[in-house]
Amino acid sequence: MAINLQKGQKISLSKESGGSLSQVVMGLGWDAKKVQVSMLKGMFGGGKTDAIDLDASCVLFDDQNKVVDIIYFGQLKSRDGSIVHTGDNRSGAGDGDDEQIKVDLNNVPEKVKSLVFTVNSFSGQTFNEVENAYCRIVDSSNNSEVARYTLSSQGTHTAQIMAKVYRHNGEWKMHAIGENGVGRTIDALLPQIVIHL
Repeated sequence: MAINLQKGQKISLSKESGGSLSQVVMGLGWDAKKVQVSMLKGMFGGGKTDAIDLDASCVLFDDQNKVVDIIYFGQLKSRDGSIVHTGDNRSGAGDGDDEQIKVDLNNVPEKVKSLVFTVNSFSGQTFNEVENAYCRIVDSSNNSEVARYTLSSQGTHTAQIMAKVYRHNGEWKMHAIGENGVGRTIDALLPQIVIHL
């Protein structure tokens, strides 16, 4: 059974998955909030949604908190091949994960201490226009959800530092950060990430 993380909570991924965890997927899902077209249509449940282009990214840091690599819609694979982004979803339409980043934990280079997962609103809409947003970690070996963090924070921010997966005493752990940020791309968010390392 997956654990529902609270902001600031830390867990051991191997303990929560019930054994050794070697390959995981970080899934990001969201929907555009329905807006009322008119008062009359609103009374009958009418509404429209505008596409919202949220982008999941993964930044790799070494133990000196220096960037080793960045995986995002413009670079779908880490240089070492251990992390792969499955592609850009520009609307949030459909059920389930809208974007996924696959991580082969056993092949993440030793010099990498932490993987920070973020989300940016590339289209510039704020999180006031987003609903049902979440990130989750899935064990690839059996497709079971290990942990889920609901990105429930609405507001005028355009980005969020979702979670950090990091090495600690020979095992991988996860920290639900959940800090709001500003920026349409991962480059704009980088200075805001460093304080959470």
